[in-house]
Amino acid sequence: MTKTEKMAAEDSKETSFEQALGQLEGIVRELESGRGELDNSIKNYEQGMKLLKICEEKLSQAKLKVEKITSGTAQEVKTEEFEG
Repeated sequence: MTKTEKMAAEDSKETSFEQALGQLEGIVRELESGRGELDNSIKNYEQGMKLLKICEEKLSQAKLKVEKITSGTAQEVKTEEFEG
């Protein structure tokens, strides 16, 4: 794993889904407005892709956790922490 990948993994752990989604929505609004400079728009696009990946990872983890919760019997519902 490269240094950049390690930093991205750490950012993913520290950033909540809601934070990442909010930042991503802000970037989308700015890009859709068409008012930004090209270099800034490219940087925003790159950041948006990183935030999208964080959101996808968080949703995937949540899905796995829900699947663990619902995979027990009707009388036995327990949760296990997902370690991904």
